[in-house]
Amino acid sequence: MMKTQFLRSIRIWLSVVILGLILSGVTAFPLQHETALLVRIAAHLDLALHAPTLNAWLIRVSDALTNTDTRYPFLAYGTDWLAYAHLVIAVVFIGPWIDPVRNKWIITWGLIACAGVPLLAFIAGPIRGIPLYWRFIDCSFGLVCCIPLLAIHRLIAQLEVRVPYPRPS
Repeated sequence: MMKTQFLRSIRIWLSVVILGLILSGVTAFPLQHETALLVRIAAHLDLALHAPTLNAWLIRVSDALTNTDTRYPFLAYGTDWLAYAHLVIAVVFIGPWIDPVRNKWIITWGLIACAGVPLLAFIAGPIRGIPLYWRFIDCSFGLVCCIPLLAIHRLIAQLEVRVPYPRPS
């Protein structure tokens, strides 16, 4: 592969990571409206008949968000910061887009962050009363993000070996 082909592949995978972070960030802002919509869709699909536990959890989360937003709207500010953090993390991945070899540490950092997702889910999840199946759903986000990051890591390693790269002295 030529340098341009490596860069193209790296940038395609980075696009997946950046887009995923942007989508997860933007969707963290309107949580109350999204969960209310999800509950309506679940009712339309008769989720209560097919997955009653999941349906009950969705209704509980929607009710909690509605009640909290009515009584304590300032608490949503925490998820606003969560959303903002996703957008900021997406911007960080512009570094490897510009210069993958020099910024490969960002990919390693991203993989470490993904590895931390199950730790948080299985330590904080039980403390916060999150059902086990939902913790597995949360873990899937870290696992899914590892796929493009591992591909990028491999491509950068190949690029480093095949294309001479000036090292700072």
